[in-house]
Amino acid sequence: MEPTTAHKEHAELADVFNKDEARVDWHDETLWWVRQKRDKMAWSLPEWEDLRETASRIKFNVLGNLHDYLLEFERNAQLNGATVHWAADAKEHNEIVLKLLKEQGVQRMVKSKSMLTEECHLNPFLAEHGIEVIDTDLGERIVQLAKEPPSHIVLPCIHKKKEEIGDLFHIHLGTPAGNADPKFLTAAARLHLRKEFIQSRVAITGVNFAVAETGEMVVCTNEGNADMGAHLADVHIACMGIEKIIPQRRHLGVFLRLLARSATGQPITTYSSHFRKPGAGRQLHIVLVDNGRSRQLGREEFRNSLKCIRCGACMNTCPVYRRSGGHSYHNAVAGPIGAILAPNLDMKENADLPFASTLCGSCSNVCPVKINIHEQLYKWRQVIVQEGYAKTSKKASMQMMNMVLTRPAVFKTAGGVGRWVMRHFPGVVNNGMNPWYKQREMPEAPKESFADWYKKNKQ
Repeated sequence: MEPTTAHKEHAELADVFNKDEARVDWHDETLWWVRQKRDKMAWSLPEWEDLRETASRIKFNVLGNLHDYLLEFERNAQLNGATVHWAADAKEHNEIVLKLLKEQGVQRMVKSKSMLTEECHLNPFLAEHGIEVIDTDLGERIVQLAKEPPSHIVLPCIHKKKEEIGDLFHIHLGTPAGNADPKFLTAAARLHLRKEFIQSRVAITGVNFAVAETGEMVVCTNEGNADMGAHLADVHIACMGIEKIIPQRRHLGVFLRLLARSATGQPITTYSSHFRKPGAGRQLHIVLVDNGRSRQLGREEFRNSLKCIRCGACMNTCPVYRRSGGHSYHNAVAGPIGAILAPNLDMKENADLPFASTLCGSCSNVCPVKINIHEQLYKWRQVIVQEGYAKTSKKASMQMMNMVLTRPAVFKTAGGVGRWVMRHFPGVVNNGMNPWYKQREMPEAPKESFADWYKKNKQ
């Protein structure tokens, strides 16, 4: 999604998504089905919790020694024949990629899935400079044809129905009108992308894991598109956030067993491809990107968010994400983890996102690297209020609640007044001004408070 100076907030964008009730129900059920697949896979491994704990500790070690591991990775990658670039932010990342593309004289190239390049808004940046990027992940290509950002980090077009994809392919790929058969559409996409793979001299990939010990990178896909692009191109550009480092190759087994099971309920991704040395006469460029990660590393309460391996499990389980859609988060990374990462990039622009949660803790329960997601969301709320980025209406209502809840006499009086009003003048609560009433019937007011009941019945 392109950066903007102003945008609608999560609640407003969720209202747009919620207008299509059938789509919301389908989106909700589909993602919960993926969550259930994850559970079955997790329960099939007696050592599942040990794997989570081990992965969490490995990542904790990485974050505590990130400087040293990055330098070790750079040294070994250079010994392998790769060229390593360092980018402080999204702007520098995009300029490095543009420079490499200009050196090759290309105006069209292929790219496999990379949430980092989405975060840096690489595609629109290159388009401004006359270079067209063809996303080769099927889901990414679908949303690209629809001129939309991905709505999920693993399932980019989860918000689209097959009939809509059929219409898109009819317009852009010339498939027969009305054909929405998934196998047919996949075959059509394969033919369409094969030409791009063969013609492209440069390929960009993301990076799932980078091994400091060996200077190699691992890219996980289910379609093999990263392999096709990288192996057929003369120049491979791998773009990665600096937190993707792991210390040793032997640690890969832990993460590869967790990643696909958490993401889609598979034992492992179809392709777990290792890239180490450029082929004869070819180039391998690795762009290491900070873009706020060092700042997050310095925030002790939020440092754990950098453990994220981008599996999307927190999105699949989140009741808010499932019923509000990924685009309502107005960021490259949506859902609970995105709501932690986005305020670090721009606290003012993303002040609404930590409030898009019930704080139920399901996200933390399924996280394969044990990120305390719901606790960090709660902490972000406190920081945002302290920094003055919360809405005036929200601050006023919280102050009012604080005044009532910290004064027993006021609380008792307010409760009695509230029950009386709800019984005799229900219209004061049952109206469109009350957000809860828009989606629910308000409960009947109790005849007495719990405190009054307890006094009468405590014997």
